Amino acid sequence: MTGPVHAETAGIPAVWDDGTADHRFRVVPAAYVLLRREGQVLLQLRQGTGFMDGHWAAAAAGHVEPGESVHEAAVREAREELGVEIDAADLEPVTTMHRGQRGGPALEQRVDFFFTATRWSGTPEIREAAKAGDLRWFPFVALPTPVVPHELVVLRALHDAGRHGTRVPPILTEGF
Repeated sequence: MTGPVHAETAGIPAVWDDGTADHRFRVVPAAYVLLRREGQVLLQLRQGTGFMDGHWAAAAAGHVEPGESVHEAAVREAREELGVEIDAADLEPVTTMHRGQRGGPALEQRVDFFFTATRWSGTPEIREAAKAGDLRWFPFVALPTPVVPHELVVLRALHDAGRHGTRVPPILTEGF
């Protein structure tokens, strides 16, 4: 058995002092919040974003900002997009999805953190009308069409787990 391989001994230049990781593969992190109630999930109809417009999607989702934890991002997105306050302790991790396009552009290499919440304060409403054309509750057994494909994978897994008394796989991959 061999020990750990260090960059210096593997002939790989170690560039640690400039504060960048340009020599490393990077992914774009995002947080998704699925508000749930009585067998239903709150979804928004995307518009004006340039990505999957006309598709239904998680009611609150967005990129993790520099210096922000994924939990902080989820809470912030719920506040910004829906006007609701969620305590980070009320976020239930569902799954993490590593998705991308094999050989695709760096911007399309993603890691998505999905949470559900059944407790929040305030009434969900569209706060960013330029990005959302509608906001509605849907039963998991009658989701609208179309749904953003990678999010549909998670929504179906949530539905199936509930029916079978199982859990959603902790890590999913899409596009590989």
